[in-house]
Amino acid sequence: MNKISFPNLGIKEFELNPIAIPNLFGTGIDVAWYGIIISLAMILAVLYVLYRAKRSDGIKQDNVFDFAIWAIPLGIIGARLYYVLMQLDEYKGKPFIEYIAIWKGGIAIYGGIIGGALGILIASRIKKIKPLKFFDMVAPAVMIAQAIGRWGNFFNGEAYGWSKGVDKLPWAMKLEGAYRTETVNGVEKTIPLDFVHPTFLYESLWNILGFVLINLFYKKKKYDGQILVMYLTWYGFGRMLIEGLRTDSLKAGGFRVSQVVGFLCFFVGICILTAMEIVRHLRKKDAVPVLACEAAEEIPEIKEEKPEEKKDDGVFEVSDNYTDDDDE
Repeated sequence: MNKISFPNLGIKEFELNPIAIPNLFGTGIDVAWYGIIISLAMILAVLYVLYRAKRSDGIKQDNVFDFAIWAIPLGIIGARLYYVLMQLDEYKGKPFIEYIAIWKGGIAIYGGIIGGALGILIASRIKKIKPLKFFDMVAPAVMIAQAIGRWGNFFNGEAYGWSKGVDKLPWAMKLEGAYRTETVNGVEKTIPLDFVHPTFLYESLWNILGFVLINLFYKKKKYDGQILVMYLTWYGFGRMLIEGLRTDSLKAGGFRVSQVVGFLCFFVGICILTAMEIVRHLRKKDAVPVLACEAAEEIPEIKEEKPEEKKDDGVFEVSDNYTDDDDE
């Protein structure tokens, strides 16, 4: 049981059981809320892609299920593999079953994104559909799935953060057993925490906001892949900031891996979006004289009319000023 409260909001302590269904059908398998929430998030993501395919992208709904068959399993494998690789020292010497024991927890979203992207590329090759077009449909779906999936961390009592002055925040959360580690003189110490940041909530709200904004922009996209890059840029920026608060970050070489990856996603995304806008502007600028030339070619040539030459046929032309005196 996880004991949680929000004292500054007047919300008293309550208990959350991470297990939704203990001993399923007498099998000894416990069904966790985390698994249920992640499953619901995946279902909602697929429903969104079906909606998007029918509404704006002209892709058959049957193809969406074909993509899901590849993307979801590879996404799960990628999420687990990424986590294990980041924690490899803890798994050394353990039986193989521990490496794949996803039911015990331990997945990483970036690994899921990489695995899912690989699945989409494979499906695109088989179905002969442009992958960037499908990536644009999937990106907002992943964003809303992440927003929902983060609430699995709430039930597990994990993915919280800490910073100085957190106890003064109205939404500061109190979690029994919360702690952070600090290295003092080369010795790692565990420090209990009275209040923590609900960083799972921060990321959930950030993704919901991004989902709304990207959907408002979706119809105005200028090229395939633009929505994907916008998602990576938005999510990378938020994750970079939020990860800096967390107390349970995966680290490599002293760096928070997810924070570094988030920064790279944000930086590369900004560069790509900027470069594409410059390219589009230059192409538009170059297209103006070309269009002008093409238009000029379509205008019929106007020939200057020359005055007709008068023929001398022996007849005198009488002037308007002629008088009889002129004959003399």
